[in-house]
Amino acid sequence: MRARFVVALVLGAVVSFAAAGLPEAPALAQPAKQAPRPEEAQAIRVAVPFEKYSLENGLEVILHEDHRTPVVAVNVWYHVGSKDEPPGKNGFAHLFEHVMFQGSKNVGEDMFFKYLERAGASDRNGTTNLDRTNYYETVPANELELALWLESDRMGFLLDHANEATFKSQREVVKNERRQNYENAPYGLVIQFIRAALYPEGHPYRLLTIGTPEDLDAASFADVTAFFKTFYVPNNATLVVAGDINPARARELIKKYFGPLAKGADPPVKKAPAPVALEKEKELEIEADVELPRLMMTWPTPAHFAPGDAELDYVSSVLTVGKSSRLYKRLVYDLQIAQDVSASQVSNQLASVFEITVTLKKGKSPAQARRILDEELKKLAQKAPSDDEMGRARTGILSGMIFSMEKVTTRADRLNFYNQLTGDPGFILKDIERYERVSPGDVQKAAAALLPVNKRVVTVVNPKKGAPRAGTLVRSK
Repeated sequence: MRARFVVALVLGAVVSFAAAGLPEAPALAQPAKQAPRPEEAQAIRVAVPFEKYSLENGLEVILHEDHRTPVVAVNVWYHVGSKDEPPGKNGFAHLFEHVMFQGSKNVGEDMFFKYLERAGASDRNGTTNLDRTNYYETVPANELELALWLESDRMGFLLDHANEATFKSQREVVKNERRQNYENAPYGLVIQFIRAALYPEGHPYRLLTIGTPEDLDAASFADVTAFFKTFYVPNNATLVVAGDINPARARELIKKYFGPLAKGADPPVKKAPAPVALEKEKELEIEADVELPRLMMTWPTPAHFAPGDAELDYVSSVLTVGKSSRLYKRLVYDLQIAQDVSASQVSNQLASVFEITVTLKKGKSPAQARRILDEELKKLAQKAPSDDEMGRARTGILSGMIFSMEKVTTRADRLNFYNQLTGDPGFILKDIERYERVSPGDVQKAAAALLPVNKRVVTVVNPKKGAPRAGTLVRSK
């Protein structure tokens, strides 16, 4: 399937990508008799061609040609994240990400990165989240074959090299990562307590991607082997090759290296959980050996691209983005009781959360900050944001989207992202349109319906010397 998606973003003072060598697309139709806002004085248009097809073994392939710079991004998404882990196997998706870099049948121990370094690669890594695991590298255009060979060898022949010693070594690396980033980090385990309060037992998003110490300790090499055979198969992966490519040659190389890999059994698909609905407000009190108190509010919210998701991005902007935003102005600038404040709609495939975090100044009261948050939430639920607030929010949201398409590395990942969540790598145009459709009234309605002050998780972190730095739960109700 050949297609192209057109990104039409209305902003001021941003360089047009069309001038950089990509063809300019026709302008999008605008509503009649609507005067442009000042920040919408200049339209930016980008046409990004892509081709999507599948190999006989089920591997999805997306090609994107861009000759502006002599580099190619290779980006592989395996459609498995921590949400897909069997009971008792928490942390396996992330653990396996580590194992994937330790060598395969034809790539020696610890040679994966060395091959890429010698080739002049950049942006090479892997990441795991709730919904997927990705691996990526950007290489000089003449090293595309190397990158494809490396990715295909670990997709098809990892188990020919992996062994008990490698597994145990990487398990210790992951356990140390958990200690460093969660157990010994300021406020590090607060998210774990919030997740447990927010999601019921058995929910795919209840546990952290890093894994529990108990499940990591209980993991065996046989478990890891079974996980690979279940999820790391061509028919559960999508390969994006983007950049300075000859599409015909790229297809040849992809067929050469990935075509012979055997198709696996269809991975199990978990039944989507029922939407989380809190019946009442929950309160958590946590003590931690930290300098500053912290107040957090968390709501269960609609999944990525569901109704209300885009509107809540506007809510977060109106509340906390910029020094003139409502919560920043009151808490940080006017009252000077907070060091910082942030809000975000954290969107995921099955469900999302909206969270507000206030880090208070030393000795300041979380109760006072809570009253102010409630006041501002009620105001937004009762009266729509101003045109100026909407304009700033729209500009910030859309500029972030367009800049994510600037580098070929992030563009390749964006193609994979849209493909997994919508089946359409070119969904960015529709994504932009859904933000452009949001009205002030829509934002008000979303705040009223989705952020009720009586159905949320309210977390207070109080400083206490001698408590764990990461936090310990002392009260919940």
